[in-house]
Amino acid sequence: MSALTDSPEWKRLAVLRDAWRGRRVASLFEQDAHRAGRYTRVLGELRIDLSKAHLDPPTLDALLALARARDVEGWRARMFAGDAINSTEGRAVLHIALRAEAPPAQVAEVLSRIESFVGRVRSGNWTGATGQRIRTVVNIGIGGSDLGPAMVCQALEPYGSPELKTRFVSNIDGTHLATALDGLDPATTLFVIASKTFTTQETLANATSARRWLVDALGENAVAKHFVAVSTNGGGVREFGIDPANMFGFWDWVGGRYSLWSAIGLPIALQVGMDHFRALLAGARAMDTHFQTAKLVDNLPVLMALTGIWYRNFWNLPALAVLPYDQSLARLPAYLQQLDMESNGKSVDRDGNAVDYDTGPIVFGEPGTNGQHAFYQLIHQGTTAIPADFILVRESHHPLGDGAHQRILLSHGIAQTEALLQGRHAIEPHRVFSGDRPTTTIAIDELSPFTLGMLLALYEHKVFVQGVIWNINSFDQFGVELGKQLASTILAEIEGGTRERHDGSTEALIDWARDA
Repeated sequence: MSALTDSPEWKRLAVLRDAWRGRRVASLFEQDAHRAGRYTRVLGELRIDLSKAHLDPPTLDALLALARARDVEGWRARMFAGDAINSTEGRAVLHIALRAEAPPAQVAEVLSRIESFVGRVRSGNWTGATGQRIRTVVNIGIGGSDLGPAMVCQALEPYGSPELKTRFVSNIDGTHLATALDGLDPATTLFVIASKTFTTQETLANATSARRWLVDALGENAVAKHFVAVSTNGGGVREFGIDPANMFGFWDWVGGRYSLWSAIGLPIALQVGMDHFRALLAGARAMDTHFQTAKLVDNLPVLMALTGIWYRNFWNLPALAVLPYDQSLARLPAYLQQLDMESNGKSVDRDGNAVDYDTGPIVFGEPGTNGQHAFYQLIHQGTTAIPADFILVRESHHPLGDGAHQRILLSHGIAQTEALLQGRHAIEPHRVFSGDRPTTTIAIDELSPFTLGMLLALYEHKVFVQGVIWNINSFDQFGVELGKQLASTILAEIEGGTRERHDGSTEALIDWARDA
């Protein structure tokens, strides 16, 4: 057994899990008229309701004891102090510094340069090679250089300028770039190439094809006016044809999935303007401050993390559904997939020992109400319970039908949490809903740059706390490497190079690809 599973706190929770057998959360509401209030926490315009989860005072006390025993507070202090808690790579983890009220000088300098550039583009002072103002920004990146900015730009679309639109390209599949460029005018298009090393294969292939598209229309000299870079590789950027003065850097203590707060967020700032981008940072900072200072019993990221530990490790539930009832948050589940699964999808601890407990869950989701007509069937009546985060936004930016659309949307979201709690008895077994299926409700008054920043930082810190408890490094991602390395070998073979020895299936697939 590991130090974690052999600890008295872990064993206590296992005993408490057995004590829940036969008990239903719905009955606890009948016993305690104030249950909803006891398990709801509010921070500004954001509230988290955990009352429909399998929590009671002994369980919550035991979970908090586990957090203290695993030194969550100490690890939190080390992260904020800039210690190299990314132990496998010897790096600090300081995305929190990107949104600090008084950021480090190097961060402030990049923010200032971004602000200047954004102001020139949005005002029309920055023009393309033909003298026309920029109308479309195309961000070319992948992973954290795409998912975060793309999600935020969609979420904050109501705050954007109608005169400047953003598109995102990540997939090496030529369809993605071709579709993004369809209908665009090269003379009014600005490309942001986001790659820390400026060597990422997919990003550079897409950037090279985009460059060819531009040069074919406007000539070689146009590149410097239509391409900027978010990178640290000045030589590679210059070789590509981008003026290093138009390169915005960031640092090795900014992990890709935590990078939208850095220069990687340039397309966000271009779309919504610098004031709204700073409001996004301020919202995240408010959550940082709360996470750093609030007692564990009232700490939103800690409580969400512990609830997830409870279900993942003691109820053996392998998944988490993220269900935003706001179409603007349509890409949030995909963003959180990377944040959670790339961070905590680990099977060895910080010391390289195999773990004997489950770590990160499978994260998936879609906006409500679309998901209701798809996978909710399994959530309600499947053989495995799936904890679900319902994210509700009270005020709509598009109150159609005098607000009727929003009232219908909210009624569905609230009703789903009640249905999963209560279930339904029926004479016909096909119509029985077992109920007692756990949900967490995150309710936001209005989706703004500030509240979105709070929401994203909430999930960042939740994932961090879970990694601390599991004693894993949440900030490396070696699992992405092997397939990419093998792809280089296989690409050479598909293109006619010397064949290496593979298994029979792989060799047959290479033969099939070569016949294309």
